[in-house]
Amino acid sequence: MSNIIVVGCGRVGSQLANMLSDNGNNVSCIDRSPDAFANLGRNFNGSTVQGVGFDEDVLIRAGVESCDVLAAVTQYDKVNIMCAEVASRLFDVPHVIARLYNPDHERAYMQLGIDYVCGTSLVAEDVFSKVMIGHGSHVSTFGDFEILRFSLDLSSEGDARSIKVSELERDHEVRIIAFERLDGSASSIPARDSLLYSGDTVLACVRHDHIKQFLRYMQG
Repeated sequence: MSNIIVVGCGRVGSQLANMLSDNGNNVSCIDRSPDAFANLGRNFNGSTVQGVGFDEDVLIRAGVESCDVLAAVTQYDKVNIMCAEVASRLFDVPHVIARLYNPDHERAYMQLGIDYVCGTSLVAEDVFSKVMIGHGSHVSTFGDFEILRFSLDLSSEGDARSIKVSELERDHEVRIIAFERLDGSASSIPARDSLLYSGDTVLACVRHDHIKQFLRYMQG
């Protein structure tokens, strides 16, 4: 269970807040308009805070000091950037995600190192997937790809104790960048025939739309 703040309670924000709440997370939703909270419906189990999402006092009231993830999903890119910057730089929120409404602003997001979701459709689902991956696994976003650091889980492979890098990369549009053995005895940039073992720490580059398929290899 994570503590999550959603900034913006329009169609995307309300859908995302309900998805996260239904998944058992503590969710606080921020919007400057009190009327926007009606979008959440009667079954929303989280809390609401009226105000501007990049205002420090508003964020504190929403629980930013114990926040694991903040998602800024308003229709205004400048607001989303400011929310992301305040949350990450002033409050050290481990994982901040911003909606990118205008693709022309993508370069600014990338230069600031902001994790983002671009598009006008399925935005709530895309942000939800990023949150569910876990802030501990996210390293960076690079175009259509996500850089992830995680412990390898081979339980989905039956009795297999190891897997070749080439097999892991096959059919997933993923590249294994580096790995470290479970006992810390070795770390390496792998070759295609390198063996990975369950529990090894892996640094991987995964295409956004293949992350759901790849989740079975990620512990925790």
